Amino acid sequence: MASLARKLLPLADRVLIKRVVAATATSGGILLPASAVKEKNEGEVVAVGPGARSSTTGDVIPMSVSIGDKVLLPEYGGKEVLLGADESEDKFFLYHQDEILGVFDKTERE
Repeated sequence: MASLARKLLPLADRVLIKRVVAATATSGGILLPASAVKEKNEGEVVAVGPGARSSTTGDVIPMSVSIGDKVLLPEYGGKEVLLGADESEDKFFLYHQDEILGVFDKTERE
């Protein structure tokens, strides 16, 4: 599935993000009902567009996120993109760069 995501190159200041899937079971093995599982507001950047163009000079404004970054997403927004025939596979979303709320510190993840 990751190979399909790498084939999609976003345009302008758009970012392709794979959302983190919320856990459906506790650490003790108890299965949680669907109504109790909240969708996480985190994701991983899979592909990045070249950047938006400046309206005054026409220069490309570089992107502030890069492939592999873990980002904080808004509760609503983005456009879901289906990149495979199976709906149970990873969910991918397209966001504008300015819709992303923040980037998690890489040193804290490791």
